[in-house]
Order: sequence, then structure tokens, then C-alpha cells
Amino acid sequence: MTKETQAGCQGCRSDHQVFDIAMAFQPIVDVETGRPFAFEALVRGADGTGAADVLASVTPENRYAFDQQCRVAAIEGAVAAGILETDARLSINFLPNAVYSPMACIQLTLKTARSSGFPTDRLIFEFTENEEMADTDHVKRIVETYAKMGFGTAIDDFGAGHAGLGLLAKFQTDYIKLDMDLIRGIEQSMPRRMIVEGVIRIAQSLGITVIAEGIETLAEYDVLRALGVRYIQGYLLARPGFRCLPAVTLPSENIAAVA
Repeated sequence: MTKETQAGCQGCRSDHQVFDIAMAFQPIVDVETGRPFAFEALVRGADGTGAADVLASVTPENRYAFDQQCRVAAIEGAVAAGILETDARLSINFLPNAVYSPMACIQLTLKTARSSGFPTDRLIFEFTENEEMADTDHVKRIVETYAKMGFGTAIDDFGAGHAGLGLLAKFQTDYIKLDMDLIRGIEQSMPRRMIVEGVIRIAQSLGITVIAEGIETLAEYDVLRALGVRYIQGYLLARPGFRCLPAVTLPSENIAAVA
């Protein structure tokens, strides 16, 4: 173990700004069992204000501290909300540019998981980039390191911006989350349906699990189920719960199966 790993990442500790944050949790539902497969931690202000207000205060100078504090808040908040009473995983968003060294920058996360009693093999780390990644090799190293440590990894907002097939060709995560804009109105759009169906086939060939996010209507849900998507996230099933794990409302097709 290097001195950097033992001490934690100096870059992550260089900014001591404290963010006044809490987490909301939204389930990613295994619709074949009717239970949450995972809960995604979504940053909020400590009083429940939206993510946009919090993210507006994140800068290149403080994003390292922000990323670390989000990880801590996600784990501690999920445990306080009762996730240990379930078998669900915890999905945490992270900023690739806030990770100097994958092994060093993960130390606070590991320490928090140990102190909270949360099994690290139930952690999933998902990332997205609104702008093109300058160093995809660095992101690949993060993904590979996390995989070796037993974490799940996911590409968020897949099919939007730069989170697409080109990125998937460079490295493969355990999960891809189909962007909601690709899903919206899929029941009325043959091109959207064909694109999603093609992505699903590619993912299956690569051994990657597909998650559909942002599902708001029964029509969208029905198309995704017909295409074989098992893991679904969105307002149709559950809205995010602030500091709590919300209950899941299943479409009628599954109620009898899980009653």
C-alpha cells in the first residue's frame, strides 16, 4: 500500500469547503420481483432543495471535496434510512474529474462503509459527463479499479451527449442507464424503439445489464418490458424520497406476481 493510499488522496483533501447537503433516494426496481434492486442517491440541499441549487456551487476548485462529501452522505444517509434492512444496492454518482487516483480517492468511501456497516460489494458507482471526457483512459482506470474492488459500475444517461457507443467501445461497465430523453415517447416512435432495441442487444452481447431511467408513463413501461428490460427507474414506480427509501408502486401486470 502506497503512502498516498494510506493517507488518502491529497487532491481530495486540498479543499476543506463543507457542503450543506443531504440525499434523496430513488429505487431502481427489479420489475420481475417487484423489489428495489438498488437505490440511487440523489444530492439535495440539507433542507431538501433541488440538486440544481447545490450543483450551482460546485466549481473545478471544490469539486473534489464535493465528490467526497457526496459519497459519505450517500452511504450514511442510506443506512440511516434503513437500506441495511433490505438487500438492495446503493448507487452513488461520482465525478470522474474529481478522482486523482482511484485507489487513494476511494479510501474515505471505504472508511465510511466500514463505520456504517454497509457491505462494499453492494456499492455501485455511476458516472456521466455533460462534456466530452478529455482523458477516457483515466476513466477506464477508475472503472477497472472499482471492478477489481468488487464495486458495480454504470454509465449514466447512456445515449445522451458523449455517453454513447464510442465510450462503451473503450471500456465496459456492469450497467448502462438509458437516458430518459431516449425513452420519452418511445411508444410512438419506431426509430427510438429500434435504437433502444439495438442498444439492448449490444449490451446483452457484452454482458452488460440495462437499466431504463426516467420512466413516467405506463406506455413507456410496456414497451421497455416488451423489449426485455428488467430494471426500471422513474416516477411511474417511485419518486425520490428525501432522507428515506420510498415505497414502490408497481404497474398492474406485476401486482399478482408479487402479492
